[in-house]
Amino acid sequence: MAKKKTSKKKAVKKATKKVVRKKVVTKKAARKKSGAKSRRARNVDTPTRINEFANDVATLAAKGVDPYLDIPTRALSNVSFEKSTGLIEMGDSTQRRSFFNLGQAKKFMQTTLIASGCSELLRQKKTTSIRDLFYHCKHTIEGTRENTFDDQAESDPIIEDLEVALASLREELGLYAEPKGALVGPMTIVDRGDTIDLSRMGSGGYAVPSIVEDHVIQFKKCTADFILLIEKGAVWRRFNEDRFWKKHNCLIIHGGGQPPRGVRRLLWRLHNEQQLPVFVLVDNDPWGYYIYSVIKQGSINLAFESARMAIPDARFVGMSSYDADAFGLPAEVTIRVTEQDIRRAKEIRDYPWFAKKPWQREINHMLQKGVKLELEALSSKDFSFITDTYLPKKLKDEDYLD
Repeated sequence: MAKKKTSKKKAVKKATKKVVRKKVVTKKAARKKSGAKSRRARNVDTPTRINEFANDVATLAAKGVDPYLDIPTRALSNVSFEKSTGLIEMGDSTQRRSFFNLGQAKKFMQTTLIASGCSELLRQKKTTSIRDLFYHCKHTIEGTRENTFDDQAESDPIIEDLEVALASLREELGLYAEPKGALVGPMTIVDRGDTIDLSRMGSGGYAVPSIVEDHVIQFKKCTADFILLIEKGAVWRRFNEDRFWKKHNCLIIHGGGQPPRGVRRLLWRLHNEQQLPVFVLVDNDPWGYYIYSVIKQGSINLAFESARMAIPDARFVGMSSYDADAFGLPAEVTIRVTEQDIRRAKEIRDYPWFAKKPWQREINHMLQKGVKLELEALSSKDFSFITDTYLPKKLKDEDYLD
């Protein structure tokens, strides 16, 4: 029995090691070429960019010209899928905000306020939450009853606009969101000077911070063969409790649904700096497909940062719409798709990055069956079926989608 288990582990390890090298050689040059423009644009640091941003406005005002800001358009109409890189990339379209345009004056003012707040943070070498920045910038305009911001829903999109305009991540502006996600496995990191062994983090794991750049987190030692992103914290807990990461020598991470930017950036760094293959394990529904899509190709809102966020070599390891039959799951654990599910599945099916035949077959099969599956459905076989049988078999058989 022991010999059989060892053989199974070796098969899984061999399969996972091969993945990261598939297409890497051919894609590497294309991604390097694509990222050249982005890297050149960042030769100037973020504080200098903000100063230039402010100086441009002040220079226009001094010349008696209506001050304006050109903000790249964050919309589907201004993004495209670049096959050579496997990334969603932003186009050149911009929207102009001018101070003397009544319809744009408030947004112009809000943009300069947020930029000023970020500049102050960077000067003080501090970080703060996007919620805190909202309150820092919120006040009543003197002589009026008008507030600069009424709700955080106004300030959050301005932060994203500023990121695009400055070609800087929010984290580089000194801003963070509430941490969401956990990581565990055979790796040692240094987090702001503290050495942390990720194999000794107990049941809760290492809480992934919002800012994971190399000035905050350094990788000290890593012996993992791959990294597994699990959609849900509850399922991740099953993998941690069953010590899947130890049995299969991997890192396991979750992002509490759609992974936050800290988790995505950490995945990107682990893949590119540690050469770890990335596998994605999500529910079998349109939302699970989309989570995988964001990890692999990037998102429309952050298309300007796809080169530093997306992982074109990521693999979808499940759940598949074929898994119910393949693993003998009872019909009562399936969930009937809703009209919203159907609409979303058809939208995703039409994305150019899902045009490959295996993906068209996968999505069409889910629609034809008329049901979806949650990862927890595998517990109908046994609580540890997902860690003992399902995923080891998937990895051993290389049963995943590209």
